[in-house]
This record gives sequence, structure tokens and C-alpha cells, in this order.
Amino acid sequence: MRDRQPRDRNEVTLSSTESTPEPAPAGRVWRFDDFALDTARYELRRDGDVIKVEPQVFDVMTHLVSNHDRFVTKEELFDTVWGGRFVGEAALTSRIKAVRHALGDDGESQRYIRTVRGRGYQFVGTIAVDTVEATPAVPESAPPPRQHIAFCRAADGVRLAYAVAGEGPPLVRAANWMTHLGYDIESPVWRHWVRDLAARHTFIRYDERGCGLSDWEAADFTFDDWVTDLESVVEALGLERFPLLGVSQGSAVAVAYAAKHPEQVTKLILCSSYARGRAVRAIDDAERRAAALDLDLARVGWGRDDPAFRQVFAAQFLPDGSRADWEAFDHLQRRTTSPENAVRFLEEFARIDVRELAQRVSCPTLIMHSRDDHRVPMRYGEELAALIPDSRLVALSSNNHLLTETEPAWQVFCSEVEAFVAD
Repeated sequence: MRDRQPRDRNEVTLSSTESTPEPAPAGRVWRFDDFALDTARYELRRDGDVIKVEPQVFDVMTHLVSNHDRFVTKEELFDTVWGGRFVGEAALTSRIKAVRHALGDDGESQRYIRTVRGRGYQFVGTIAVDTVEATPAVPESAPPPRQHIAFCRAADGVRLAYAVAGEGPPLVRAANWMTHLGYDIESPVWRHWVRDLAARHTFIRYDERGCGLSDWEAADFTFDDWVTDLESVVEALGLERFPLLGVSQGSAVAVAYAAKHPEQVTKLILCSSYARGRAVRAIDDAERRAAALDLDLARVGWGRDDPAFRQVFAAQFLPDGSRADWEAFDHLQRRTTSPENAVRFLEEFARIDVRELAQRVSCPTLIMHSRDDHRVPMRYGEELAALIPDSRLVALSSNNHLLTETEPAWQVFCSEVEAFVAD
């Protein structure tokens, strides 16, 4: 995995226009009773309202509905949805149960999903022939911006990679894990963050130590190191005053930097943030076990070819993501850091506590948080907002910890950021 890092180079400029995503194929809308299964938009709707289902549940439902004229064997579902990977039958059973739940069905009535005992399943709802219709292809994303990647040294000599994209007033993002400067502008997880924030700003970001193009072999791996790494990048670029963005655990780093350097940070923007890591905020054994489970999953599953362990993280970070989003997130996890570093990250994240520092932040602060964030519940964003004196909290209509390109909450986020920095 070490060959992913650059060797003996001080800088490189990437346009990254080689891998423009293919437009999604035209899908279909299958209508039955009050439901519409839209395969182009990756949505299940009832009377026009979207019903949230996980990607594998949607794929199982789609395969059954599109083959409603016959029963589908369990083996066929394993091949189609899991790509032939070995998974237990319990995984399929749970997805079938979730499909039925989304449709208001159950194993006893079997109104829509019939069990063919020992063989498979069949969709038995009535689909009107004249209501199966084509939908337009999902539009292509705008091309990624050109970016300039260079390197500097942290205070302890660790090599840090940073990137500059776009033109306009500066906007600096404090690093968070699972980034890779060369790959992010193409990844469905991060490309819209870079593209849209670089559209009106000189957008500056960097890979933190142990991650992406920065040094993976850092001896020290503490929260204080992350703060001084941000200082090193700012110094390398000669920045004097700028708004600072923090996402997820990067928000705590941004808070600490803003408290330490009030003369430099003009405004603070935080998204999916928290003041206390999971170990600090755990109040009972169940929460402590949940925090420990993160570490066990990283130790056991991060480097495996089977993505089942890493999909636990995908389900927390992108619960409303499409199957493509989950696959991109899985790829991102393996590409951005090693299993050993993933454990080190999670151990340090769990110990974060910036409650005292947050009270010393003096600049105007905008805090945005998904109302139903599955990774960091909304109450922890509210806690941080209560700690920072001049702050405003905006609740986003989303379940995702990392906002996706296609959800309405992303446009709200971008609009809020632009209005805030322009004010």
C-alpha cells in the first residue's frame, strides 16, 4: 500500500479529467398500488413521498419487481446483489424483511413478496402494464476543477500534502480522515465538496498525517499534532486571514485552531461536528461497547477484500447513499489509509474533547448538522453550538453524516456557506 504515496517530488499539478463518470443509464418507474419504484432516481415512493431504504434492500426489491413474472432463486439474488460474494442466508432474510417492511408487508400476509419455501421469492403485486415508463438519465456531474498539489513538513518533520483549487477569497478546510487529494475530486464521496467550494473560492485542503498523500508512517498521532499540522499548512501558503471549514472530526481541529489563532480565523464553518469523542461522551456500557466496536471492525475488516465490515461504516456515514455511494465509500476507506492507521485514527477520535476550547472561539460560527445523522447524532452539534459564543445552528434535512451530491441538504449547505462568508 505504500506505493500510493508520491516519491521524491515536491509538487504536482493535476487536472484529473481522465475519469469523468459515465452518465447513469435510463431507468424505469415500476408502479403498483400507491408505490413507485424509480430505478433511475434510486427511490421508492408512496403517494409521492420518498421511503428511505438501504442500498442492498433497494437492489433486492428492484430485482424482484423487475422479474415479477417468475420466482427468483436465492442464488440469483446472492449473485445479483452481493456479486457472488459469500454471505450468510441471514443477510438475505434480513433484506427481504426490510423490503416487506418498506411496503407495509410481512411474512404472514405476503401481499407483495411471496416466499417460495426453500427456493426463493417472488413479487406478486399487480403492476399495470401501461404505467411502466422510462425516465431520463441522471445528468453528468460537472468536470472536476484543476488543482495544484504540493508538500510541506509538519513541526515534527512529517510530510503533509496540500491542494489548492479554484479562484477567489481563500477557504481552508481542516483535514478529516478518509481523504486523498488525488482521488477526492473524482470520488462520489468528496468530489462535490471540492467542485462546489472551489467554484467561488481558493479552496485549500490537505491530507492529515497517516492519510492520503501525506506520510502514512507518522510516529505521533495525537489531536495536538493535527492542530499543528494545520498551522504548518497555513504557514506554507502564507495565509493571514481566512474562513475555516471543519467536517466531522475535522471540526474539532478547526475549533482548536480558531481558539488558538483568533487573529487569523475570520469565520468558522462546522458540519457534522462534535465537541466530545465517543469514549468521552459515552455514559453507559452500551455506548462504550459501541465505541469499542468501531475499533474491532477496523482491526478485523479494514484490509479485507470482503467489504462487509467496512459497510458498517458506510451505513453510518451514508445511510441514505445509493449503492454506488456505498461502493465509493468502501473504495475510499481502503485507498486512503492502512488498517493500522484506521485504528489509530478511531482511538484518537474517541478521546477528542474541545469543550473548553470551544468557549474561547471568538469569531462568528456557522454550525450545520444533519437532523438524523446516524454517525454523530444532532444533539452533539447542539452541544457544540451551545459552547461557542457567537454561533448559529442550522439543522439539515438529512440522515447522512457526509452530505451526498444529490440530496437537497447539499444545496442548503452550499447556500448557507456562501451567505455566511459573504456577510
